[in-house]
Amino acid sequence: MADVMISALPAERRAGTDVAFAFGIVTILVMLVLPVPTILIDLGLAFSIALSALILMVSLWIQRPLDFSAFPTVLLIATILRLALNVATTRVILSHGGEGEHAAGYVVAGFAKFVMGGDFVIGLIIFAILVTVNFVVITKGATRIAEVGARFSLDAIPGKQMAIDADLSAGLIDDKEAQRRRHELEEESSFFGAMDGASKFVRGDAIAGLIITAINIFGGIIIGVTHHGMELSRAADVFTKLSVGDGLVSQIPALIVSLSAGLLVSKGGTRGSAEQMVLKQLGKYPRAQSVAAMMMFALGLLPGLPFLPFALLGSAMTFMSFSLPRQQAARAKLEQARIAQVQEKAQIENRDSVKELLKTSDVELCVGSQLAIQMLNAHGELAHRVAKVRRRFAAQYGFVIPEIKLTDDLSIGPKSYRIKIYGTVVAHHELRIGEALVLFDGDRKPDVPGDETIEPAFGMKAMWVPETFIDEVKQDGFKIADNISVLLTHLSEVVRNNLAQLLTYKDTRALIDRLDPEYKRLIEDMVPSQISYSGLQAVFKLLLAERISIRNLHLILEAIAEIAPHVRRSEHVAEHVRMRIAQQICGDFADNGVLKVLRLGNRWDLAFHQSIKRDGKGEIVEFDADPRLVEQFADDVSVAVRKAAANGDTAVLVAPPDVRPYVRMITERMFPTLPVLSHVEIARGAEVMSLGAVS
Repeated sequence: MADVMISALPAERRAGTDVAFAFGIVTILVMLVLPVPTILIDLGLAFSIALSALILMVSLWIQRPLDFSAFPTVLLIATILRLALNVATTRVILSHGGEGEHAAGYVVAGFAKFVMGGDFVIGLIIFAILVTVNFVVITKGATRIAEVGARFSLDAIPGKQMAIDADLSAGLIDDKEAQRRRHELEEESSFFGAMDGASKFVRGDAIAGLIITAINIFGGIIIGVTHHGMELSRAADVFTKLSVGDGLVSQIPALIVSLSAGLLVSKGGTRGSAEQMVLKQLGKYPRAQSVAAMMMFALGLLPGLPFLPFALLGSAMTFMSFSLPRQQAARAKLEQARIAQVQEKAQIENRDSVKELLKTSDVELCVGSQLAIQMLNAHGELAHRVAKVRRRFAAQYGFVIPEIKLTDDLSIGPKSYRIKIYGTVVAHHELRIGEALVLFDGDRKPDVPGDETIEPAFGMKAMWVPETFIDEVKQDGFKIADNISVLLTHLSEVVRNNLAQLLTYKDTRALIDRLDPEYKRLIEDMVPSQISYSGLQAVFKLLLAERISIRNLHLILEAIAEIAPHVRRSEHVAEHVRMRIAQQICGDFADNGVLKVLRLGNRWDLAFHQSIKRDGKGEIVEFDADPRLVEQFADDVSVAVRKAAANGDTAVLVAPPDVRPYVRMITERMFPTLPVLSHVEIARGAEVMSLGAVS
């Protein structure tokens, strides 16, 4: 029972509030028709002043204009209240003005005596000034701001709605946030539209106050002389004091409400209370305060001007120019510390979260405990060299490879390291602390103590030599690599072999977004009618898989635009692109400007063509080769490539265009770095040197 009563209380209170509010509105309307006792007039005038003061304080403290969206309604109520009180005081002044200064109540008499000082001429002047300030300055400016704000707010609605829909489609916000923003946009447009109309209330209130005061003065004088038998001077004195006192009592709240409306509409899109907004921006520029302080001191030294006021103001501005930057720096430091603390807490929560375990780094380098200590000592050099590697890859291949994450792993050997691509170990090796790797070719090797090994990146013969023999080995002309160089060379080669995997859909969109407007229009013509973004990514991957750079992206896109309307398979599109960028390919694979090629012998040329099966239209449908034939071809390629490498030549294997992909498919297992080109990919004017044939 008690729970039911408690739950019913809010509804009863709301019902009581509704009735009280409606009763108040009805009371205001009654005051326009029926006579009101002076004690109620005093109470109503005091309430009008209190309401206007409350409106001003709320306007100062709100964070944004929409927080006081009820202002137009409150303004209408305050305006009709003042007009009703004006009508009530007019009725009392005209009916009982002959009784003296307190005929309209003590509030009107008090304002007449306090503001006018007993002289109605002073009161008239002050009243005229207040009306001018309210009507000409504040009300007119606030009205103009409200009109412009309403116009711009309504004009901006379509763009803001499109921005909300775009954020929702991109996944930046959810449905609830989109609904909240749309609701806020509707409130904003309604608010500024209502403020445009409500500003007319203030302007009309000022005009009505001026007319009512004039009516009271002239009407009161006529009634005082004709009905109360007062002398003209006496009637003019009494009724002018009462009318001007009544006008001051109504104009001061009207001035306060006009100021509130001006503060509200001039806040615009800024957030924060008026004190924060004004003082923060005025105190943001210490140099301006210093110059203003110098001007105050200069004015104080001028003959005829008082020194003390200007000196006090100059001293205050000087103090602010020195203290405010320190306060702002202290607040900024505290804010940064708070943000850092929040981020650290979030990182700890993410690290402890199960979801964090599902995330894998694109490229990760895991090192053992002893290597981790060595890398920690050389962390600056390692970070610098890794950054150089990423820049070199970006310049060479046309896209930025992901960040390389360095972690220590206690599960591997203390001197070992592992290279992971998307969480999978693709390479590993063991280094030796306190030793250097000496590279050598052929049978000539360093005549110093050491252990022979294989260099991890290229499979070259090498030897681990203690650091004490490094100088002796250098004198013999051998190449020496320290541990960091060995690791980074191996890492670079692994990344180069996995470029196709590292090019993500996000990277593809980023490359396209950086294009010039003309090529963006080319993309719009192709996508999605002829090829999708995923199709573009597949073509780029096929090129990178064979270490073909995509840095000349505009040429690649032009080549795709040529062939995309006619073929759909990414492999065929990639082959056409390779033919179009033949100049770049030959330049990248040339050795000192000379393209050294190995061609297929007649036997293998015929064997590959016989292994290709075609359909009735002449399209290749499958590659059916005898496994023993494939093994024999691999052996022949190995012999030819190793012979060229022994002579110091970097060979390029050349095959007919239709069999080139299948030749590459066989050779990439043994020689992943061996380029395989087709005859049509040999650019015009390229200097070619034949190293022999695979036979």
